[in-house]
Formats: sequence, structure tokens, C-alpha cells
Amino acid sequence: MKKIFKNIILCFSLLALFSSCEEELDLNNPTALSLEELLQTNNGFELLANGVLDAYQKVPANEFLLVELRTDNSRANSANGNLPNISAYLVDPNNGDVATYYSNNMATIKHANTIISNRFLAPESYQYAVGEAYFMRALCHFNLVRAYQNVPYIDKVLDVASDEALDYPQLPEAEVYEKIIADFKTSIAYLSGVTADKYRPSEGAAICLAAKAYLSQPNPNYTEAELLLASVIENSSSYGYDLLYTDYDASLSAGENNYNQVINFGNVFGNEFVGSYSDADGTPDGSWTNNSGLEKNNEVIFSIAYDYESSDNYVTSDSGLDDQIETDSESFSFAMTLQGGSNGVNLATLDLLEIMTPELEPVRFYGTIDVITYNPFEITTDTFNSKYPTDGEIGDNDWIVLRYADVLLLYAEAILGDSDSTTDTRALDAFNKVRLRAGKDELANLSKADLLNERRLEFVYENQRLYDLIRFGQADAVLQAFSDANSLNYNPDMKYLPFPQREIDNLPNFYTQNSGY
Repeated sequence: MKKIFKNIILCFSLLALFSSCEEELDLNNPTALSLEELLQTNNGFELLANGVLDAYQKVPANEFLLVELRTDNSRANSANGNLPNISAYLVDPNNGDVATYYSNNMATIKHANTIISNRFLAPESYQYAVGEAYFMRALCHFNLVRAYQNVPYIDKVLDVASDEALDYPQLPEAEVYEKIIADFKTSIAYLSGVTADKYRPSEGAAICLAAKAYLSQPNPNYTEAELLLASVIENSSSYGYDLLYTDYDASLSAGENNYNQVINFGNVFGNEFVGSYSDADGTPDGSWTNNSGLEKNNEVIFSIAYDYESSDNYVTSDSGLDDQIETDSESFSFAMTLQGGSNGVNLATLDLLEIMTPELEPVRFYGTIDVITYNPFEITTDTFNSKYPTDGEIGDNDWIVLRYADVLLLYAEAILGDSDSTTDTRALDAFNKVRLRAGKDELANLSKADLLNERRLEFVYENQRLYDLIRFGQADAVLQAFSDANSLNYNPDMKYLPFPQREIDNLPNFYTQNSGY
């Protein structure tokens, strides 16, 4: 029983390494300051907060494999080990990605709880670190409850030498969401008035993610979600949030206007286009490359930063706090890059390519699909995504956790509520902003089907599709039909991942495996 979190708890008593003239946090240094010593330094809480973000850099590494790969958007080719099994809904409780995703989220929770447990020691100037800790604890549990459904909610640093884990059983999904929302709301109070940094938790991000949790819980609270999202949308200029969008310029050709929108959409992900375009329709001819100078844009609300170094380190420099966060060899998900996973994991399904076409999606297609590999007529042809254009297995695209297009569509969803459709002008205005940026016609009546389809096209490869289908109550219908058409193995139990077998083994007869595994 004492081994319960052996693999997910990192010792924070050996913590900080100071290198050169910058403050650099290295969790691998065995001669670093103790926690007690760190808390007595002028900026100890800042370093602890950086440690939380450092730990979270590991979380997105395999999220794509467990979330997007189990939808009708993406598939793995047959040359990729057990990954085709994941996309075929054949996931084992002993699967390494299943266990690692769980433990990486729990490790980040542990780091956040270190701050929360010592929050009364935080100087006034570092109260934001406490808010960030509550935010990240909520975010990680949000990841876990959506992936595994019934999970423990860990609200303290557990003593691995005791049986404290027995105090943290799996909770019903609804109870987990109550605690997630409470943590997000607590973080809002701590982060209120703090200068926002897109590489750090912020008040605006906490408000929006609390709203998303309200919509995701088993019994959605549309009213509370609407109020929270409205408070951000109605004050978007003060938050600095907006879509990357260029108004139509009558002095330009239709082709150039369309090309400008293509570029804007790519810029959301920190990508710039190298090439030219056709005057006739704005079709780009060239390729995308990551440009870190574009990554902190007005559409991004919260992202996890990655920078590629010539060594195999990832370093993030968060603006305004004069420090660095370093982790070793962690890309957010090399499987999603153009050459990740031996060129065979980030592949578009033919189902997706039926609706993600140059004709139907004149803007989003070129920022989403690698045109050179595009062939919608042959399943054996690998069509890659271009949202993460790193040339290799590691790279420097940031991982976007939340962006303003999501906020607009969540707001429309909250207003739509339990109705099948709405003509509410607030919902239509929010929805149509995303449509117009994508080069699509406005709608005068918004249905749930319209909203779900728009989210699929806007957020493809961003690990949203599976959770959207579950939230809209469409997972079984959509994924069963997709599975049947492609001879896969979906059944209603497959919406959620198996609870990691090693967690069950660590506490025999304490945790319960999810149905179907």
C-alpha cells in the first residue's frame, strides 16, 4: 500500500538549481535546496510555481494518442506498434500511455499541492503562485475525469510512508467536477488583477475553464457557464482576447483576402507560411514553419510553452518573470508532428477528409492538412496534419490549452443549453465570428449539430473531439457508426480509458476498474 504513488510523486525536498545569471529550475538536481530552504528564499514560491508548469510539460506528450486518436478524426497506420490498437479502441489497462498520462497529471497535482499546503507562507507579491497552483490542480483533475471518469481528487501532498492514499477513493464523476469548479473559482480570486501571461494560468483562463467544467459535468449547469463566459466575452478587449481575423478589404482581390485568413488561422498556432498564393482563389503554395514570435497572440488564452534547443532539452522563458523552466526531451506530442511516430500517427481519417476539403474549408483546410500528403481517395495514403509542422520527433510548437475561438463556441453552447436549436442573437454572434474567420457563411439558426460540426473542424487535432462528443451526448452514436464502417472495436464502455492497472495493483481491492476492461 505504501507504493501507491511511487511512480507519480517526485521528491520536492531536492528542488532548485541555479545556473548562470538566470534562475533555472531543474528537478533532476540531487544537491538542490530543500523545500524548507526554498520557502525561505525571496522567490521560493515563484520557483515552486515554475515547477508546476515544468511538471505539466510532460502531460500533453501522449494526450493525443489517448484522446484524438480515439475519434473519427485521426488514425495510426499499421507500422506503429500498439498505436493502431488505440485507434481501433483496443486499449489495455496495462498500456504504458494510459498509465503515464495518469501519473503525469498526478505528478503535476503533487507539485501544485506543495504550494497549496504552504500557501499561508506566500508573501503578498507571490500570492499569484497560490492561484496558479489551484488552477493547475483543477486542470489536471479535469484532464483525468474526462479521460478516466471516476478518479480520486487529491488535495494534499500524500505521505508515501503512510496509508494516506486510502483516504482518497475514486469519486463519482459529479463530485470530481464539484471540486474542479471549486478549485478554478479559488484560483480566480487569487489571480484577479494579476498581469496575464499566456504561458501561465490567469484569471481569464480560470473563468473560462470553470465554465467548460460546468458544461462537461454529468448534469451541465448552462446558466453558470453562460454567466462566466459572458463576463469574459463582454470584456474581451480588457482581457486582450480576440480571434486572429482580418476584415474583408475591398481593395484586395477575393483570393488575397482569403489568403490573409489562411495566414491568420495558421498564426494562431505560431506558424508562418513560406510561399505564395493564387490570385484566383487564395490557394497557398508553400509550407508552414513554427515561428515562436507568433505564438503569444490575442487568440491564445493559455498555452504550455516549448522551445527547441540544440540539445534535447525544452526550455520555456515566461515573459515578465525573468526565469526559465526546463525539462528534458519533452515535446508536447511528437506523434502529432509531420514526422512524429515514424510518419504514421497523426493521420487524417477518410471520414474527416470528407468534410475537411479545400472547397468546404477554404481557410481551415490549409492550416490543418498537409497539402503535399493530401489524398482523400485512398486509405493507404497517409495525410498528415499541419498544425504542428515540426520536422522531426521533437519541436517547438507550443501546446494550446485554451483559445478564444473555444470560448466563443462554448458561449454559444451554454446559451443553446438543452434546446436542439436557437436563434438567440448572442449565440449566433459568437458562433458566426468563428464561421466568418473560416471563410464560411453565417447561420441564422444554430443547431447542436451545427455547433458540434463547427467544433470538429475548428479544433481538429487539438484533443477536443472526443470530449465534445461525450459532452453533447453523441459519442456512442458517432463513434459506433465510425467503428462499424471501419471494422474497429468501439462499444459504449470505450468512451473512457481503463483505470491504470498499476494503480489498482498498488492498492488491491481499493480501486475499481472501469466497465469493459
